[in-house]
Formats: sequence, structure tokens, C-alpha cells
Amino acid sequence: MITSVNNGQVKNIIQLNQKTKARREQGLFVAEGRKMFGEAPRDWISKVYVSEALSGDAELMAQVEKLPYEIVADSVFRQMSDTQTPQGIMTVLKKPSYTIEDILGGKNPLVMILEDLQDPGNAGTILRTGEGAGVSGVLLTKTCVDITNPKVIRSTMGSVYRMPFLYVESVVSLAQELKDRNIRTFAAHLHGKNSYDQESYTGGTAFLIGNEGKGLTDEAADSADCLIRIPMCGKVESLNAAMASGILMYEAARQRR
Repeated sequence: MITSVNNGQVKNIIQLNQKTKARREQGLFVAEGRKMFGEAPRDWISKVYVSEALSGDAELMAQVEKLPYEIVADSVFRQMSDTQTPQGIMTVLKKPSYTIEDILGGKNPLVMILEDLQDPGNAGTILRTGEGAGVSGVLLTKTCVDITNPKVIRSTMGSVYRMPFLYVESVVSLAQELKDRNIRTFAAHLHGKNSYDQESYTGGTAFLIGNEGKGLTDEAADSADCLIRIPMCGKVESLNAAMASGILMYEAARQRR
């Protein structure tokens, strides 16, 4: 049992939780909680850490013992954890690797393209909602939040295991690839010509979503085939990025049923 916060494994978990660089260099990320452990693809799992208090759960341990694992003293586990109220189990996983073909290669793909999205909750919610709406995958510019950030992982509620994602240089760098594959791009924009529900998304479709505060860059908006808007009542100018994404994804899903 690990009983000291000075243990090398404990220090490394804290690094993986706190630093994008550590996750990138090691190709690992941390997912906390029973649900995230239960849904994790077994071939992604590098190691499991269980708190001393939870190690008496025979049903859970029957699963854990099939994998590399360590029991950790409760006081140490609390310091390893990225959450206020740790659930007593954390899983260290290998970061998945996807290609552009994984995301764009199917028939009539439905894709989310995120530009400079910074909020972990928004990014995680978009992945989770994307799985629910039948999205093919998510493309993110390199200026976006790291998908393996613990807050993003929690927000995905397990969808990170099933929703392909890939970082790209920029939205503009994708434009020709999307055209070559007959994927139409729709930018959610305040100057959108048509309401989002007046367009057809039954063919290959990509939705462009911009930064929470600034929206899409002019270059990204100009590269889109069509600017669309979500009509607003009252004095509201725009919606939260994850909420806007959800509306667009589910309209596409509705049209494709």
C-alpha cells in the first residue's frame, strides 16, 4: 500500500492531473470515479489506484485485480485526487490516437470543429452531447483546451472513450480536405444569413464553433460554406458554446432520422 505523498507514483499522478505537458510527454491521462473506471476500454488502462477505504468493496476489487493496481492510504489518495470529494478510484489511461480518416471517412459524416475553445466543461459537454447525437468525431484547433484535462474528462461522463477527436493546425487548414470529401461547413455566427433550422444537414456536415468570448475568427468564418444563426429572444446575443453545439447537433440528428 502507498502511504506517502512523496511516493514517485503519487507525484506523477499529481503531475498528470495538473500539467498538459506531462500528459503529452507520457501519453497518459487520469480519469476519476467508478463510472469512468467501469466504462474504460481495458486495453487503454495503464494502472488503477484504489483508496484504502474502497479496497474493501469485493465487487469492485474483482474487476480491479485483473489489472495493474495499487491500494493508496485515504489521506494520500485525497492529495492525488483532482476533485473535492474523491470517489476512491482513479484510472491512468493511455491517450488514444485517431486519424482524420477515423473522423471524416464514413458516409455523410457529422463533425464538430472547435476553434480556440477554452472552457473544459464546454469541451467535455460537446463530446458527450456529440456521442448522444451520433456525431462522427470532434476536430479541435491546437489553441483549444486539452481534451485530457481532468475537468474535460469528468464532463464527458465516459464519452471520451468512444468519441474520436483530433487536434488540427487551424480551421482554415481543414477547408480543402472538407471540400474534397463533399462535407459542407456551417459556422454558427451572429451574422448568419439563415436560421439554423432552415438548412439541410443530411449530407456530410461540419459545424464550426468559436471561442466562448470572441466567437470564430474572421478567417474561420470566411472559410465556411454557410453562416447560420440561432434565433434569440430578449436581449441575449448568443448562447454558451456547448448549448449552441447541442442545438445544432440535435437538429442534424433529427433531420437524419
